[in-house]
Amino acid sequence: MKNEIYGHFHPDERQFVDKALEWVTSAGEYHESKLTEFLDPRQGFILQTLVNRHPDVSVRWEGGSAEAERKRALVAPDYLDLEAEDMKLKVLAISSGEQKFLALEHGDYMGAILGLGMKRGKIGDIHVLEDGCHVVVAADIADYLAMNLTGVHRINVSTEILPLSGLRSSQVKLETIDLTVASLRLDGIAADVTRLSRSKILAPIKAGKVRVNWKVEEDPSCGLKDGDMVSIQGFGRFKILEIGSLTKKGRYRVQVGKFV
Repeated sequence: MKNEIYGHFHPDERQFVDKALEWVTSAGEYHESKLTEFLDPRQGFILQTLVNRHPDVSVRWEGGSAEAERKRALVAPDYLDLEAEDMKLKVLAISSGEQKFLALEHGDYMGAILGLGMKRGKIGDIHVLEDGCHVVVAADIADYLAMNLTGVHRINVSTEILPLSGLRSSQVKLETIDLTVASLRLDGIAADVTRLSRSKILAPIKAGKVRVNWKVEEDPSCGLKDGDMVSIQGFGRFKILEIGSLTKKGRYRVQVGKFV
């Protein structure tokens, strides 16, 4: 049965598939509940797929907001009322009196938090606001972060722990880029967005450092479509906003949103 399940996912995902299958089996066969760390959308898809295969298991998702990208899952027997369960989430509010603080970006906060020895799975979405930052975190690390996060990118900061109800969500900011490309291949569009040559963009793709819709994609010729999310390790993320009509020379008009 496991080999049948493996066939639906990338080989690099097998380790997570094994863990998710163990959670589902424990809930369905042994009546044990599992509160996961924060999962990305691809991991969420895998877990939900496995839950859907088991008639006696249910799952609750929570990431702090309806649009949350990273969420914790509570996998449990289907007779439990999951809405009454504590998902053990807190909000770390970060602020500063320094003017330069307002120029900090998502990556600055992420780097400062991970620099304290935190695992990525303990950190949910990071909401950069006009006057600070709200980070959704696992409750068991909230006190540690509040005590030890004293600076972000060489700027002094102060912190406060809030309940999840105190979360202020940020709007995703996209820099729109209009391209005309010969094809909708991953390597061609990614090269244009990152301003790398076609030959140089092949290296991260073949090294497994590129994900399409949070799934590792090692095929440079993979065709992209409307709504696809592409992340390139070290170069950020972009989304295909619209694939338009062809030009007179037969090239595709593509509008891309680059996350800033």
